[in-house]
Amino acid sequence: MTTRTFALIFGIAYLGAGLLGLMPGMLIPPPPDAPPMRFDVMNGMLLGLFHVNMLLTLVYLMIGAWGLAAYMGWFQPRVYARSLALLYGLLGVMGLVPALNTVFGLVPLHGTDVWLHLVTAAAAGYFGWREETGERRTVTGDRRQASRAPIANERRQGMYDRRRTAFVAQA
Repeated sequence: MTTRTFALIFGIAYLGAGLLGLMPGMLIPPPPDAPPMRFDVMNGMLLGLFHVNMLLTLVYLMIGAWGLAAYMGWFQPRVYARSLALLYGLLGVMGLVPALNTVFGLVPLHGTDVWLHLVTAAAAGYFGWREETGERRTVTGDRRQASRAPIANERRQGMYDRRRTAFVAQA
């Protein structure tokens, strides 16, 4: 899989997660033991797994749109993957620190969100910093040079190289 394909897959996934976060029917109320949020617009558990609110949903929408734009060639997919690795790595580590797991009450970064962000960061880091050769063939060498046997006649008759004369003048 190329970095461009990675940008497409993760762009669709995060755009889908952002769109689902905008649908109130996809959110269930957070559990009573969840950390308190100061910004609680569209605050809930997306599909019962991921704690989201409007700010995190907007981040998911922007990351998804950026991924699709990188796939279409408007941005470089490698820059997208590297930025995603750094951003989600930071968000994952912030979710592990109890004082920062809600970013001062603005964005929920705890529970399963930590795993989502760290897995995304690991995948993005792999595709962002790996070497891509660009070629998919495994055979070394060039097929055109495999056969070095001289060609005597061309299909239309005559010498294969028209620059050489067919008959050598004898003196």
